[in-house]
Amino acid sequence: MPLSDREQRMLEQIENALDAEDPKFASRVRGGSWWAPTTRRQIQGGVALFVIGLAMLISGVAVTASMIGSFPILSVFGFLVMFGGAVVALTGPRIGGVVDRCGSAGAPKRRHGKGAGGSFTSRIEDRFRHRFDD
Repeated sequence: MPLSDREQRMLEQIENALDAEDPKFASRVRGGSWWAPTTRRQIQGGVALFVIGLAMLISGVAVTASMIGSFPILSVFGFLVMFGGAVVALTGPRIGGVVDRCGSAGAPKRRHGKGAGGSFTSRIEDRFRHRFDD
């Protein structure tokens, strides 16, 4: 559902206020930096680690100089690298989000908006409307 003109103007005002108040945070939220942990880049890194680990595993079996006694140490490290690459590729990027500070550590959290059945977007819209209606 597209935003109305009024909502678009309000969103632009909020963005401008955020830029003025904390430009470093605003640029981080806006994204686009080369180090941002995107899903695509994380999958590529995980696949690269997996391939490197596979090469280590195979070379550890093929090269007898990498064995300690009869234990293929390079193959074990290769397996661990493969496992780590698979974990990195299959888990989503860990991007810090907004921390909910409504309640204290032991207190139950309050529900805003339409109650337990409301969707995330409807709760956010209700919070937004509540702030500007007062």
